Amino acid sequence: MNTIWTPMTLRHLIKNLALGVIAAAALVSAAVAPTAAATDDESFFTHLHTEKAMANVTVSPGRAGPVEITIQLETTDETPLSAKAVSVTLSDVQTGRKLQPIAAVRDGEADWHVKVAQLTPGRWMLGLGISISEADRVSVESPILIK
Repeated sequence: MNTIWTPMTLRHLIKNLALGVIAAAALVSAAVAPTAAATDDESFFTHLHTEKAMANVTVSPGRAGPVEITIQLETTDETPLSAKAVSVTLSDVQTGRKLQPIAAVRDGEADWHVKVAQLTPGRWMLGLGISISEADRVSVESPILIK
C-alpha cells in the first residue's frame, strides 16, 4: 500500500508529533519534580552492609545542628531485619572527637531512629551496632558529610 503525503497530511503528522513531544516533556518534568522536592531538606543517605545485615541510613537534615538519623534494617535478601537493639556512634574524622553511643528507638519491625542534639559541619564516621540476637552482633560504619 502506498501512502500519499500531501501537505495537509504532513502538517497533521507534524502537529501530532509536536503534541506528543510536549506531552512527553510534561510527564518527564512531573516525574522529576517530586525528586527535586525530596532533596530540599538536604538529607544525607548512605547504605551500609555486611555479610549478615544491611542498613539504609538517612541523616536529616544533612547540615550542622540537631539531626535525626533513621535506620532501616534488612537481611542480605532485602527482607526486613528484626533486631533486638541498635546503637549509633559518631566520630568527627578531623578532630577525633567521639560522641557517646546512642541507643536507637524502634519505629517498627526493622525501622529505628536516633536524635542527635548537635552535629558540627565536617566529615563524621557513623557506626551502627546491631544486636540481631543475644549471641549475634554486627558492627558496620560509614563516613557521612555534614554541611
